[in-house]
Amino acid sequence: MPFRSGFVSIIGRPNAGKSTLLNALLGQKLAIVTHKPQTTRTRIHGVLEVPLKKKGKGEPGHPAAQVVLVDTPGVHKPDTQLDRRMMQEVHDALESRDAVLFIVDVTHRLPQAEKPKEQGALKPFTKTRVELSKAEDDFALSLIKKLECPVILVLNKMDAIPRADLLPLMAHWSALHTFADVIPISARKKENLELLLDKVVGQLKEGQRYFPKHQLTDQPERFLVAELIREKILMLTGEEVPYATAVVIEKFEEPVPELTETGKVKKRAVGAKLPLTKISAAIYCERTGQKAILIGKQGTMLKQIGTAARKDIESLLGTRVFLELFVKVQEEWRSSRGFVEDLDWRRQLEEIAARQASEEGSSE
Repeated sequence: MPFRSGFVSIIGRPNAGKSTLLNALLGQKLAIVTHKPQTTRTRIHGVLEVPLKKKGKGEPGHPAAQVVLVDTPGVHKPDTQLDRRMMQEVHDALESRDAVLFIVDVTHRLPQAEKPKEQGALKPFTKTRVELSKAEDDFALSLIKKLECPVILVLNKMDAIPRADLLPLMAHWSALHTFADVIPISARKKENLELLLDKVVGQLKEGQRYFPKHQLTDQPERFLVAELIREKILMLTGEEVPYATAVVIEKFEEPVPELTETGKVKKRAVGAKLPLTKISAAIYCERTGQKAILIGKQGTMLKQIGTAARKDIESLLGTRVFLELFVKVQEEWRSSRGFVEDLDWRRQLEEIAARQASEEGSSE
C-alpha cells in the first residue's frame, strides 16, 4: 500500500482534552497539560509515524503514514489581544490541514434546559450555564462548517460517563454536522486510540514525509522549555495570575561537546557528570500584586516553580540544568498587540538568527 501523509488539526473548546490526546497519540509529553482552560496558546506540531497495519480478520488494515498532528488553543470568543492571537492560531491550523479532529468533552452532556428550583429563580435576561455552553458549542461548530476537508468527531472522556449516555450524544452531534466518522475515546486512559488512528490514516492521501522519520516536533527546545515553566505557574498559582503570565527565554546556553582529535564527539565516561545547560527566563505579569504572588514570601513560590520546572527540563534536554527565573511587570500586556506578537516563538527565532548574523558580520 502506498505511503500516506498529511496535517491533522485538533480543535475544540477549552479543556476538551486536545493536548492530552496529542500526547497520548505520540506516546510522550510534548504539549503541556493542566486542568485550567486555555493552557495552550499556540499551534504545536507533533509528528507521528504510523506503521503499516496488515489486513486481518475483520481488520481492513492501513498503509504506513506520517501524521502531523496540530494541537491548537481552545476555541473561544476573543476579548483581549492575546485571545485574538490564540484564535488566529486556530484559523491558521484550519487553513493548512488535510483532516480535522473536532474534540468534544462528553462530560458536558446534552444541552437540555435547566429547571429553576422555584418560580422566578432565574432573573430576566440571565443566561443559564447550559445556554452559555450551547453558545460556545455553536461557535466552535461554526468554524468546522466552513471546512471542505474530512472532519472526525472525537467524543473524549468516555470513561467519565455511563456507556448508555454515549449513543444519545453521538446522535445529537451527528445531527449538527456531517462528520466523516464519530469515535468515542478516552485520551487520558488511551482507550480507542488505535481505532481513531485507523480512521485518520484512512482520510489521508498518498504522499511523502513532511519531517524526518525520527523528528518529534518542529518546536525549538527553548520554546518547549518556556512552556514547561508556564505549566508549573499554571499548576502552582491560582486566580488570575496564571492567565496574566507569559514566559520568555532570555538566555539558552547549551553545553559545548568535547571533541576527539579526529573531530568526533567524545563519548561520556560511565559515571561522569552530565553536561550543563544554562537557562535564564523572564516571567511577565501585568501587576505588582501578581509579581508578589509569583515570587512568594522570601522567594518560596519562585523557587518552587523553578525546582518543578527544572526537573522536567532536565528530562527533556538530557542534561543538567541551571535555571534562573526573573519576574517582570508589563502592564496589560495581554491587550498589547506588539508584546503578544513578540511572544510568538517563530518571531523570536527570526530575531535570534538576525542578531547572530549581525554579531558574525561585525566580528569579521
